[in-house]
Amino acid sequence: MGFSDDIVQSVWEKARAIPDRDPAEWRQDECGAWIRRDHYGSPDSGFGWKIEHISPDSSDDLDHLRPFHRDNAFSRGVGKAHCRVTADREGVAPTAHIDSPRNKTVR
Repeated sequence: MGFSDDIVQSVWEKARAIPDRDPAEWRQDECGAWIRRDHYGSPDSGFGWKIEHISPDSSDDLDHLRPFHRDNAFSRGVGKAHCRVTADREGVAPTAHIDSPRNKTVR
């Protein structure tokens, strides 16, 4: 079942905004993975994202929906995120800004 544009936008706004990035274009999911607004539903994009249900009843109520990178998920059985992808800050000093968002697969 697809979500309305209003629901997609509302779920997008739940993702973490980053101060040095345009929040209308870039955000991070609960795992820290970069997602890009216009890549919603894109299975081939490194910044693609989807909407996950976080409650056992699978309700489409906005309180039960969260944005996740296309390769990350939410395990409703244990009630936490399953992170396969996160932001890649390798080689970047803790206080430095990144030039462009990048992700890495974690094991």
